[in-house]
Amino acid sequence: MSTATATRTVLDAFDEVFARHFAGPSWDAWRAFLAALYGLPMSEAQAECYRACTGRQTLPTRPAREAWMVIGRRGGKSRVAAFLAVWAACFVAYPRLAPGEVPVVMVLAADRRQAKVVFRYIDGLLRSVPWLDALVVARTAEAITLSTGVVIAVHTASYRAVRGYTVVTALCDEVAFWETGEDAANPDKHILDALRPAMATIPGALLIALSSPYARKGELWRAFERHYGQDGAPVLVWQAPSRTMNPELPQAVVDAALEEDEAAARAEYLAEFRRDVETFLSPDTVRAVVSPDRTELPPQRCVAYRAFVDPAGGSGQDSMTCAIAHGERRGEHDVAVLDLVREVRPPFAPSAVVQDFAERLRAYRVPIVRGDRYAGSWPAEQFQRHGIRYEPSERPKADLYRDCLPLITSGQVELLDHPRLLKQLTSLERRTGPSGRDLIDHPPRSHDDVANAAAGALLEALRAKRAGGQVSRLTGW
Repeated sequence: MSTATATRTVLDAFDEVFARHFAGPSWDAWRAFLAALYGLPMSEAQAECYRACTGRQTLPTRPAREAWMVIGRRGGKSRVAAFLAVWAACFVAYPRLAPGEVPVVMVLAADRRQAKVVFRYIDGLLRSVPWLDALVVARTAEAITLSTGVVIAVHTASYRAVRGYTVVTALCDEVAFWETGEDAANPDKHILDALRPAMATIPGALLIALSSPYARKGELWRAFERHYGQDGAPVLVWQAPSRTMNPELPQAVVDAALEEDEAAARAEYLAEFRRDVETFLSPDTVRAVVSPDRTELPPQRCVAYRAFVDPAGGSGQDSMTCAIAHGERRGEHDVAVLDLVREVRPPFAPSAVVQDFAERLRAYRVPIVRGDRYAGSWPAEQFQRHGIRYEPSERPKADLYRDCLPLITSGQVELLDHPRLLKQLTSLERRTGPSGRDLIDHPPRSHDDVANAAAGALLEALRAKRAGGQVSRLTGW
């Protein structure tokens, strides 16, 4: 890395400046990590830890250009990442930049709320040392400007948003849970590919990706495949269970998690990539049943429509969604056609959303709507006020997805060209649950509200078609 002020090494700062935060043997594994990251001499104990966590035998003699921390939850990785941000912003001298060029320590995560976890640790470390706090010339909820000229800031994990900056250090938090695949709005690969040129002109600029592992896909998995166990590789991959990095984490916590859901706990606490997670629907499979540029179909006379709702309370993270579909006979097969999708994202007033959905349902002559059975009694009460009967679905959403799979793969559905729907369908994952039964659900920190409503509506429409369902003759509809 660039020359540190007063020839202080990163370990000196860790053990002296921040002694009260990182004191004691519980941080020894992290000292080994920092020595490896910056190519510093190691003790025998640190070398042994290095070999165990990297799969390498030869000790590093120069700093890494990237560090990928595959570490279990509560292992301390966010705190150490925050320390590295402070080190980069306050202890490192950078070459003279162009007038107006600002060196940035960038904190990125799947969403800004997650990124602020590391940002709060950074702010806390700065405030804890008076002479470091004196370097702060401005603070906002998402940025800290220092008299060193460096700005530490939360940024959106978007390949468009990170362009144009001069980045001295990038902290990519929980990168295993970023979007993957070319069809994603912001694929992890595109974000990282946009970050690296932003760091190219800064000697010693460092990309740090930290996460507990998840599925065997995405850039975290690719970095692990390419660089773990590779002596001399300029990219450091450090894989360690939670208790290796944080021995103070009670073993009982890990044991309880393993007993409840072993596959999940082995990823969360033992830092093992999950083998039981796979993509449920490929992008090509979904695209094959999409009607290009068709975003909605108007109601038609003499067509029997069916609908499905995924309710939400309006104050959380989930959207409230409604989908309407109908069945048609095509040759020797019945086909389910998606006619309409509605999504209202929070915050919202549930009663107002129900009123809007009810108007749409009446337009399509749908007197009965099915929906999530876990929403309680309020959806039935609200829809009843508008003359719509709400019936809880007999099947959980995993069963809806499972039943939709053969229909999609055989071309027995027609989907709307609806970006949120297509993204959610292609993001669905099949994984093994604690009981050994396959679960189909959205990835962590993602949503499937639109997909759930669409799957329910398509199945209802096909079931009605096969049962010979007719258009409702209710008065006034």
